Amino acid sequence: MVSVLRVCQEGARLAGLLLLPALMSDPLIRVSHLFKSVQDSSGTLDILRDIDFTLNPRETAAIVGASGSGKSTLLSIMAGLDTPTRGTVWLAGQDLFTLDEDARAQWRARHLGFVFQSFQLLSHLTALENVMLPLELAGETGARTAAREMLGRVGLGQRLNHTPRVLSGGEQQRVALARAFVVQPDILLADEPTGSLDHATGAQVMDLMLDLNRERGTTLVLVTHDSVLASRCDRRLQIDAGRLVPA
Repeated sequence: MVSVLRVCQEGARLAGLLLLPALMSDPLIRVSHLFKSVQDSSGTLDILRDIDFTLNPRETAAIVGASGSGKSTLLSIMAGLDTPTRGTVWLAGQDLFTLDEDARAQWRARHLGFVFQSFQLLSHLTALENVMLPLELAGETGARTAAREMLGRVGLGQRLNHTPRVLSGGEQQRVALARAFVVQPDILLADEPTGSLDHATGAQVMDLMLDLNRERGTTLVLVTHDSVLASRCDRRLQIDAGRLVPA
């Protein structure tokens, strides 16, 4: 039985999919009683208060709420880029905060993509080189071919050798999406991925994210102020003053 399971797991990996624990019956994301507090001049500031939810494989969720409600902090903790005061985050069976910072970075490289509102592209690299970068850092072979194919998928097959400064905002965001998806992540986290784009371009980027989510089987979690974009996700997680409230 063990050998059969190993064969199945290897086949799924080669297909770009992850065979999840318990035959995908368990949640892929489990955020459990998460708190985040910081100290400022007035004392203790509670940013997140007892956040608790689960998401299943392939599910899409929008985290919504007013500015300053804790949405981006929650996303950063889910990515392991920030640490909670207490509570746990399980992603694909891994408790992130049993890992040290270096191990979390290695885990992210294998399993997680992150899309920033400000794109975070390297200005001296071409679109192709920006998308190749995470594959090269992970020691993957065929980085150039995979990056070229993914840029073609997001409609930038003719812009491979252009640097970010000559790309529009929408094009830069598509490069950022290609970079996130090229590693075939189990989970994609996106912080206001359309926030700096006009409505039409933002809608196109959202279409692309959802298309890639369906094609790649990626679980998608995004922070957004746009109620229309949020309504296109399977789940809506409303944060109010650091607490999860009914949406």
